[in-house]
Amino acid sequence: MKKKIITMFGALVLACSSPVAGSAAGEQIFSDVAASKHFAQAVNELAERHVIGGYPDGTFKPGNPVTRGQAAAIIVKLTGIDTSNVKDPHFKDVAKTNGSYQAIAALAQANVIGGYEDGRFGPNDPVKRGQLASILVKAFDLPRYDFYGMKNPFKDVAGNQSHSASILILHQFGIAGGISPDRFGVNQPVTRGQAAKMMNATEDEKPAMVSFKPEELGMDGIYSVIWKEDQDVYESIVARDTAYGPGRLQLIALKEGTATLNVSGYNGDSPMNEDEEIYRKYYVHVKKTVDGLKLSIEQTDDYLPTGAPLELSKAEKIKKVRLYSATGKLLEGDAALHICKEDQKTCITIRQPGNYYAVAQLGSGEEIRYAIHVKEPEHAYFHYDMDVLRERPSYTFNVEELFEKNGYYDKEAARNIGKHTIVTKNAENIAKITRDPGTNIFHVTAKKAGIVEVKFENPVYFTGQVGDGVSGMITGMEIKVRDLNGLIHVSASQIYELNY
Repeated sequence: MKKKIITMFGALVLACSSPVAGSAAGEQIFSDVAASKHFAQAVNELAERHVIGGYPDGTFKPGNPVTRGQAAAIIVKLTGIDTSNVKDPHFKDVAKTNGSYQAIAALAQANVIGGYEDGRFGPNDPVKRGQLASILVKAFDLPRYDFYGMKNPFKDVAGNQSHSASILILHQFGIAGGISPDRFGVNQPVTRGQAAKMMNATEDEKPAMVSFKPEELGMDGIYSVIWKEDQDVYESIVARDTAYGPGRLQLIALKEGTATLNVSGYNGDSPMNEDEEIYRKYYVHVKKTVDGLKLSIEQTDDYLPTGAPLELSKAEKIKKVRLYSATGKLLEGDAALHICKEDQKTCITIRQPGNYYAVAQLGSGEEIRYAIHVKEPEHAYFHYDMDVLRERPSYTFNVEELFEKNGYYDKEAARNIGKHTIVTKNAENIAKITRDPGTNIFHVTAKKAGIVEVKFENPVYFTGQVGDGVSGMITGMEIKVRDLNGLIHVSASQIYELNY
């Protein structure tokens, strides 16, 4: 059993300057930052940590705008991003002698900031509220929630704007509000006081989370989280800085516990030019510590017990189930029953791949046999692929029952399908199909595995569920005979043509 543990603290830990001995709580550091100001606590805290400073005259000038260069320098101090070995971003207005050069270069290299289309960075330009939102989300690696999945109270923030998702992320975490209840002020400059408060709040409000780069998961790029069980231990996001970028896996710890995670990725230059697809599965462990929630992932090749759904009619109630191996050996005389989450059917649990038989005893005393085929999934899922077939060598049904799953259909037309025509050649070798005269009641007796297509004289028009926009016509039915482990099952389903 292969297991690899990758552990990181979900609690927010940022490398920054250590606090220095400073003013007592509530003492005014800058002459123009009274304790009553909404940004005073943030300004004082960041000043004591030497992240920001004031002017020689003892003022902070909280109403002055913050420039893009100043914002870069502050962000680097807050996050501890390495500035010792940076690549030149080649902004034509940022010389290496610029006091903010290393900070700007480090953040550009980390894809936190970018320049203008004309090749400038604009270090002396005031940073705008929308710009700072994106900088904070990227620099602090906040969860990259989708714009359309968040509440948007701002009339000036739309989904097609470059900073829109970042603005709503800050709003969702209570880091930044608007300049009014329904306006964020995307293009308004950020003042020094506002910037201090937003940056300090980002530190405080970032959730317990961990981000994994593709190489930490043994791949060049991440496609998606392909499946995860219904759970409330963590939430997952695949974040990308560009449309076809390699991505990062963000895991946000919600509460203590263990859950599962399946991730797909690739090796190669890009998703469009992959060499191979990769699938990984992990346990996600979240534990409480004195420093907050600690999240770790444990790579595994485990398979989990998997539910085998037993087909039943509404009137059928199972009293007891016996489980046998393919050779007829009794494995469980009274298999435990539960309701499968996926389809709400009655299920028994299978723990190993292979072929099985189950015999369900109903309350009436009748017994129903099932064939079960269990195999390892093609990709890295935790649960086995399950094929369960109820023994039903003959089947009597009313065609009108096939229409009940449609949102709306013409009930009168469903009763008047007219004559039926068996389209499949040599259908008599697959099943014997008869129809009671003057009715829509069919009788099917299986002969061998196969499919028989039956066409109706009069098609039946339908529409799907409200809101799904699906419509079309049902032109016939498909009779399917299946053989699994020697048990035969007959079923019937619609043949339909959709309108596009």
